Amino acid sequence: MSGEMKRRILGIQAFFPDSSACLVEEGKILCAVQEERLTRHKRTRAFPNKAIEYCLKKTNTSLEEIDTVAFPVNPGIYLEHFNSPQSAQPRYRGEIWYSVLNHLMALAPEPLRVTDAAQHIGFAGNGKMHIQYVDHHLAHAAIGFYPSGFQEAAILSVDGFGEKDCVMFARGRGQRIEPFFRQEFPHSLGCFYLTMTEFLGFTPNSDEWKVMGASSYGRPEVYYETLLSLFKFKEMGFELDLNYFNFYNFHRPLNYSSKLLELIGPARRSGEEMTQRHFDIAAATQKVAETVLFRLAAQLYEKAGLDRLCFSGGVAMNSVLNGKIVTHSPFKDVYIPFSPDDSGGSIGAALYVAHHLKGMPRQEWTHNYLGPAYAQEEILGELKKFGLTYEVSPDPAKEAAEALCAGKIIGWFQGALEFGDRALGNRSILADPRKPEMKDAVNIKVKFREEFRPFAPSILEECLEEYFEEARPTPFMEKVFTVKENKREDIPAVVHVDGSGRLQTVSERTNPLYHSLIKHFQALTGIPVVLNTSFNVKGEPMVCSVQDAVRTFYTCGLQVLFLGKYVVKKGA
Repeated sequence: MSGEMKRRILGIQAFFPDSSACLVEEGKILCAVQEERLTRHKRTRAFPNKAIEYCLKKTNTSLEEIDTVAFPVNPGIYLEHFNSPQSAQPRYRGEIWYSVLNHLMALAPEPLRVTDAAQHIGFAGNGKMHIQYVDHHLAHAAIGFYPSGFQEAAILSVDGFGEKDCVMFARGRGQRIEPFFRQEFPHSLGCFYLTMTEFLGFTPNSDEWKVMGASSYGRPEVYYETLLSLFKFKEMGFELDLNYFNFYNFHRPLNYSSKLLELIGPARRSGEEMTQRHFDIAAATQKVAETVLFRLAAQLYEKAGLDRLCFSGGVAMNSVLNGKIVTHSPFKDVYIPFSPDDSGGSIGAALYVAHHLKGMPRQEWTHNYLGPAYAQEEILGELKKFGLTYEVSPDPAKEAAEALCAGKIIGWFQGALEFGDRALGNRSILADPRKPEMKDAVNIKVKFREEFRPFAPSILEECLEEYFEEARPTPFMEKVFTVKENKREDIPAVVHVDGSGRLQTVSERTNPLYHSLIKHFQALTGIPVVLNTSFNVKGEPMVCSVQDAVRTFYTCGLQVLFLGKYVVKKGA
């Protein structure tokens, strides 16, 4: 497009948990960040003012230069379908139209003129910026399909609920996404899982990954048939027996009904000790979710006639389930994006506008390093401001590997911030996977979280088949696979109780510095794996800035902090 202004799309996720913003130019994601990383309010629903400001500043873009604002919810559907959960709450209806407009106008450097409240913001003398409200599941489908590299694929979107749907089947071909089946709320797999999360004493729509982690300690057969009986499968989709649930009724204090208590016994209270019974219920919940998802995948395969699957939506955050799709469904290949949940809605909506509506060229996407980065001089300035003693490392990757071998737990702060829940080697806490005590040390002394929570092995991509069974490249830490039996004793700190690991494959192509660190660790130990978890403590977002990293370092059990080429040590 030489000589022409490039089309830029601003994606916004707001008013639901995990607000975020992104900027897409001619189909390429230039940058993206979650609002929580900048405000330090975990899972914030607030309008992402700081995230938008970051994206505009990073790309030297003014609001007047934005071609389209994409929003991953269509509020008009709420007005047409009052059976959807949000329709019962005024703030989720047509007010979303005006909320988006009002917040954008507040960001502008000079007064804006609203010319058509439903669709446009007018900039005095500068034409119009279009606001495109994208169907929620189409946004999930877009982030699942367009970055996949597949020219055609079956698309499955499954979450708690969108405007009115919980499940969507679609075909993706080239720039087009064509839905052909939708299952309406309240027959929701995502809401079943969040209800069981609450039943087990955790926070629903937040702590589902705790249930997933706990499931490995349980015996699924104890409650599996009982919970599965709540689902009735149809030719397309399923029905959920709503007598056991209240999640569709916003006037009820709990998501489960008294009938569920009669069926499987009393619920666990928050903070109560996890008993074997609780672990058994978690295991059955996980197995039921897998059974339902695999049935949906089989239905989709039969109707779509394609052997590649793009899976997205909140349920696609379940990495245990994800790792089993290829072996438990007819699909030969599965792509799951780096942020399939609602935080990725900003990116999904922007990509849908870019490709489906405007026909922009697609790009395969192999990393999630889309957020703020800090130059070496910025890091040095912050260290001096805090009056910290530091060293300058000629080879941070080599020195970090040596620190891990010496038994240190380190903070690793490099390059651009990751988008999504998974730290993939730029905002990570790292430890030696050979030492079994590292699991408890990181959980209790560093992360301050439950002891049953597993950690991820980051492995050199070229060594994947040596350590994992039936595994495929997993760059986004999105799938769990079984660790080969003869390798489990080599990396006990990252092997879960069931012999599995939620792995991240690290390639030199996508993250050369992190790859170099693991390569140095391999040279020292013979093991091409490190323990990796996100750089944050319980209840806080992943660190974004140098200040965040330093504060977290000094308030937990980390021993060494690598910030670019600078090294800070406790007690130095």
